[in-house]
Amino acid sequence: MAHTRMHTLAPSVTGPRGHGLRLCAWDAGDDADAQAWLRGHLDPDFQRWNTPLRPTTDLRAARESLRARARDAGEGRSASFRITDGADGTTLGHLGVGEINPYLKQAHVGYWVLPEARGRGVATRALLLASRWAFAELGVHRLELGHALGHGASCRVAERCGYAYEGTMRGAMFEAGRHDAFRDAHLHARLATDAEPAAPEPR
Repeated sequence: MAHTRMHTLAPSVTGPRGHGLRLCAWDAGDDADAQAWLRGHLDPDFQRWNTPLRPTTDLRAARESLRARARDAGEGRSASFRITDGADGTTLGHLGVGEINPYLKQAHVGYWVLPEARGRGVATRALLLASRWAFAELGVHRLELGHALGHGASCRVAERCGYAYEGTMRGAMFEAGRHDAFRDAHLHARLATDAEPAAPEPR
C-alpha cells in the first residue's frame, strides 16, 4: 500500500534525481542539514508566506523539527526532501509531500528555496521531480498545493508544474506570524492522469 513505501525513506537512501537536482532525506544529526533548515525558516520571505505551528528559531528546534519529520516519514504520513544540486550536492531548499491519504490516494505538496538559489527554476524543477515520484512510488491520484493569496511566485510555480488553479479557500491559512488570524489561500491540484509539463533547463 502507499503508506508502507514511506518506510524506505531514511537519510542513507537516495531520493529522486533529475532536472539537474537530487532530492534527499534531511538528516537531523547532520550539522549542515540542521543549519540549512534553520536558515530557511528564518528567511523573511519564508516567514511572510508560512506560519508553522512550532516556529524554528534555533538549531535545537531545527533538529527537533527534522526528527519529527523523519518520524512522520517512517509512519507513512509524509516525506521531506532536501533539494540539492545534482552535481555538487549543495542544499537549495526543501520540498515536502504531506497529508498522505492512502485511502483517497491524495497528498499535499509544499516547498521553499533558500535565497541564494532563487531565480534558477529550482522550485519548479523540484516540484516536477517530486510529483512524478509521488504518482509513481506512492500511487496517489491527486496532489494538492495551497499558497497564501498574493504569493505570485508560488502561483507561477504551481501553474508551470501542471497544478491547475481550482479556487480560493477562505481563511485557510494563518496570517504571517500569527495563530489567531487567518488569510485566504489559492488551491491548485494535479492528477496522475494529467500531462506532465516539460521541465525548464537548469540555470
